[in-house]
Amino acid sequence: MAALEQMPAQRRGQTMDVGAVTSAPRIKVSTCKRGSGSQAAKRPGLELTLPEDILYLIHALMPMKGAARAACVSWGFLHSWESYPDLIFDIETLGISEDAREIDEITRDFISRVDHIMQNHSGIGVKTFRLRTYPCDNVHPSYVDRWLQVAITPGIREFELQMPWNNKIRYNFPCSLLSTERGNLMQSFSLHECAFHPALEVGCLSSLTSMHLSTVHITGEELCSFLSKSLALELLDLYNCSDIVRLKIPSVLLQLNFLCVRECVMLELIESNAPNLSQFDYSGRPIHISLGDPLQLRHITMSSMDSNMLYCASTKLPSIAPNLQTLLLTSNYEVVNTPMVLGKFIHLKYLDVSLIQPSLYPDYDFCSLVSFLDGSPALDTFILRVDQPAIRHESILEYSDWSTLHPRHLPQHSLDNLKKVMITGFCSAKSMIELTNHILGNAPSLESLTLDTSRGHERKIHKSTICLHMFEKELVEARRARIAIGRYVQMNVPSTVSLRLIEPCSKCLS
Repeated sequence: MAALEQMPAQRRGQTMDVGAVTSAPRIKVSTCKRGSGSQAAKRPGLELTLPEDILYLIHALMPMKGAARAACVSWGFLHSWESYPDLIFDIETLGISEDAREIDEITRDFISRVDHIMQNHSGIGVKTFRLRTYPCDNVHPSYVDRWLQVAITPGIREFELQMPWNNKIRYNFPCSLLSTERGNLMQSFSLHECAFHPALEVGCLSSLTSMHLSTVHITGEELCSFLSKSLALELLDLYNCSDIVRLKIPSVLLQLNFLCVRECVMLELIESNAPNLSQFDYSGRPIHISLGDPLQLRHITMSSMDSNMLYCASTKLPSIAPNLQTLLLTSNYEVVNTPMVLGKFIHLKYLDVSLIQPSLYPDYDFCSLVSFLDGSPALDTFILRVDQPAIRHESILEYSDWSTLHPRHLPQHSLDNLKKVMITGFCSAKSMIELTNHILGNAPSLESLTLDTSRGHERKIHKSTICLHMFEKELVEARRARIAIGRYVQMNVPSTVSLRLIEPCSKCLS
């Protein structure tokens, strides 16, 4: 991108070499004659005349680096650079190296290059604009305002502004740029690490389908007002928007099918009235969630680094999402056992449960998860992930004779459709052995059972050689779990079920 600094400052309306035209102007694509010694200057036969619209199309299909270089060596491409459609600015596309340089020097270089490019662009024809200023933490808002004034013009489709997390001056996005005239064709809008306070000057963004806000200062009322003018919205993604206390999604968003809300720490309520929501992702502490009557809601992901996410899900989700098919739950740990599911997940086919640190509350009963299974008659796949191996007190190996144990009286609901079960971080806890045996005894269609005593299996599934390190006490528990499987589980595995045992490998020790 250093070639951009050599680009001649072109005067607006400068006359170009134009040949005879038929249906469109023709431009001679020839090398800029900067020196009399140029080979191209001596060999005019190398000149190629192309229709102007074809030339613009060729230039538009080039990556920005290639397009910039072409504009430096060709008058024809220099002319089309004024309306180059995809402007993507970060230190990589600008060719700026971070090696052994001060941030202030990198920032000056960044500002200089972006300024030079934008001064040579008319703003006409911009379809995509992405500005990522990291690691520059002191770009003055006046520069950003000037660049956006050129970039956000009628016809823009995709917009992204990503300021660094440690920016010294908070940037306030100029909402007046989102007038109906400028933004009516915008399809994707993304803001990171800035303030966004839409008011009356924001027009109707009738084409907007995707909106991403990450660490953006905006209130719930301001967001609701903005959404009410974005009737084509299909995806809304909010991350770490700490000024939102009550998130309300208006019913006019008939096209909204994906709502993602993550780590908005002050959030107390989510109330959605979008009738066609099909996927909902939430990450944060348990709060009140109302999703209206979304008959299309099929997929939910909920995670919390606090406790009791499984408890909340089992008590609230059956009424919130009666047609749920895929459910992924993550909880740091559970203080109370998972209760009987109030109602049933009639259509649930895929259940993935993750416990991050169950050892923080070692009395949790893994067998209480049976309530989820019994409440899901259509369940096909069940996955239980224990991210940190549970070092527990009630190891089944502490009992010298299995026959002396009092059998647990569990509901004997048949899991007729369950075909695949995987438990990672498998331990020797009595309740985990009981859960496994309950599944084996009540799932007549079961085809495969995977019991993983390591922490690296999930990485290996994705063809990586990296395993998560296991400490000595975790390796001891893995060995105990393997003994427990051999002593209390393997004898209950039907011949029709494929049992796969995964144990720590040499990489888990490093």
